[in-house]
Amino acid sequence: MIPAAFDYVAPSTVDDAVRALSEAGEDAKVIAGGQSLLPVLRMRLAAPSKLVDLRNVAQLRGIREDGDHLVVGSMTTHYEVQRDPLVREHAALLALATDQVADPQVRHRGTFGGSLAHADPAADLPAVALALDAELVVRGMDGTRTIPASEFFTDFFTTALRPTEILVEVRLPKTTGWSAHYEKFNRVAQAWSIVAVAAALRVDGGTIAEARVGLVNMGSVPIRASAVEQALVGQPASAESIREAAAHAAEGTSPPTDSNADAAYRQHLAQVLTSRAVAAAAGV
Repeated sequence: MIPAAFDYVAPSTVDDAVRALSEAGEDAKVIAGGQSLLPVLRMRLAAPSKLVDLRNVAQLRGIREDGDHLVVGSMTTHYEVQRDPLVREHAALLALATDQVADPQVRHRGTFGGSLAHADPAADLPAVALALDAELVVRGMDGTRTIPASEFFTDFFTTALRPTEILVEVRLPKTTGWSAHYEKFNRVAQAWSIVAVAAALRVDGGTIAEARVGLVNMGSVPIRASAVEQALVGQPASAESIREAAAHAAEGTSPPTDSNADAAYRQHLAQVLTSRAVAAAAGV
């Protein structure tokens, strides 16, 4: 199907992009890598009056250190995130999850910020951002504001972004020296997660000192498995303690029922995959 007609602009600065959005009003859409938006346009599930293309805004690309944070520009591609040495050193969980995003073609075009702003609960990276306590920096006509990941995802395909704001960068507290694992269960025919678990641990002397666990596709937004984290901290990094903690994975979740799995099966999967992910991160 051919998309409905729209105006198109490709600004070269963040200020120009924000201005273009503001002038177009709520009917405008931002396009980053286009891997999520273009299929929606082709199916005419959206018919924006204007597309604001961010591909020429160089200041939105790149990865840098800022004290105890790693900063990822919103237009940085998945391919760039995968291979960046700073990400692998200071945010290993992000690197591991990005390795499993779709396929090489999508990873070369798709962007980190685009995936977060699209807010698909079955996507890999929103749960990782949540688990890592990321902060999302957005810019609008009223200036810049910072939104914690815990407040950014508000509903199915919905975020705290205002219609005239764009996501500029993502700030990730460094988890240098932490171990991590991303466990994903999906149909062979596609890369969308039926359920996935993002786990990062700081193990000190055989004891789990800190734990971060994020769940994919277990509700209308990514979910932090807080009960699992609390059950892990202070426990030995052993198979038994990990299994006991993983039994809490489905608490507070509201997974969907669809053609891939029903809610009860997803809750079972969450427990199994959490046990696998945490055990792999702990090396047991």
